[in-house]
Amino acid sequence: MKFWQGLSCSLACALMTLLPALPVHAATVSGRSSTVIEWFDTAAEKTAVPVFQYLKLNVRNIGDGYNFSSYGRLGYDLTNELEGRYADSRLYIAYLDKRNFLVEDLDMRFGRQFISTSAGAAVMDGLKLDYRIKRNYRISLFGGGDVTYYEGYSAKDLVLGGAINGTFFDNLKLGTSYVAKVDRGRLAKELFGFDIEYDVNNRVFLYGETQYDYLSKRTSYLLAGFKYYYSPTWATRFEYLYSLPVFSSTSIYSVFAVDKYEEIMGEVTYNHGNGWHAFVRYTHEMYVDFSDASVFQAGIEKIRTEKYSGYLTGVYRRDKDGQDLKGFKLYVGALLTNKLRAGVGLDVDVFERNVNYFDDQSGSNETTSRRYWADATYYYSDKINVQSQIARVESDLWSYYYRGNVRLNILF
Repeated sequence: MKFWQGLSCSLACALMTLLPALPVHAATVSGRSSTVIEWFDTAAEKTAVPVFQYLKLNVRNIGDGYNFSSYGRLGYDLTNELEGRYADSRLYIAYLDKRNFLVEDLDMRFGRQFISTSAGAAVMDGLKLDYRIKRNYRISLFGGGDVTYYEGYSAKDLVLGGAINGTFFDNLKLGTSYVAKVDRGRLAKELFGFDIEYDVNNRVFLYGETQYDYLSKRTSYLLAGFKYYYSPTWATRFEYLYSLPVFSSTSIYSVFAVDKYEEIMGEVTYNHGNGWHAFVRYTHEMYVDFSDASVFQAGIEKIRTEKYSGYLTGVYRRDKDGQDLKGFKLYVGALLTNKLRAGVGLDVDVFERNVNYFDDQSGSNETTSRRYWADATYYYSDKINVQSQIARVESDLWSYYYRGNVRLNILF
């Protein structure tokens, strides 16, 4: 365990130790415990059975206005069949926070936390300060250890940055941000971000976000779009997306050339009421070394308002290179009794592609994959429920296998 990991774990353990000593009337404890057991077949045709214990804990008013939040899991592979970190134990968040820290309008958060800005995002072990100015403006500063679950993690892995956000004319929101990442003492990433939102009479909503990679001197991300509300039931959305991968300057991949990706998307949605929604979407994908692709999607969804819920969506992708995809997703669920909800679903994807052989002959192959599943939730009470799912996954390439899980949730 490295320095920053030990810092967050020590903070979480210290708070857990102090809880019994806190005055009962001062602190409010709430959260959720989830015990999960999974099973599925591995590539080696063995059955893996990982188990997890998730715990979300919130403690409010720990004296002088401090609060504590944490979320993590313990994991173990019962059959010892898994490779990698799938069943690892993890600490996702564990932090103290306080409003009006030291001075009025200054908020503090210390510990393991998720940082998200237009310049980038990270899980950080450290300190974040937010200062509010006249309720319309906010200045944020943060810094600490850069957490990663899949690579080495040391005291020299850092993330630093800040953001300035403001609301102007009641409906114009502007923000700018900066994020720098240090990998083992070397500057790995330096990113600037900008975001904008503008609402015009609750009829047109404009939004945009961009990221600039300062080390590579190029724009790495741009999203711009708008939503137009014809009425409470009809709406349209148009977006443009530009994306260019950003690799750490300390990574070997940083020396390779990368291609940009662009897409234009248009969507029409219809809200029928009583939980019914429908949409039609078209996306034009643009590549540098491959032909552009057209993707058509449509679907209808029923959110459960009384007894039934479900959805039906379809997708069709086509390009001149012959990398075509057809598929659909179907799910139907129902509240069978006051305590039992159950449903069944089906996913089908048909992927067809052209293949160029070494003898300059060409051909094509088609792979169909299917996933059938059934799920159920039984509510013992408002605080306790059991969820379960079992699925059969089929493929022309990998035959079939089963996977499932059972989850016991306890809210407190």
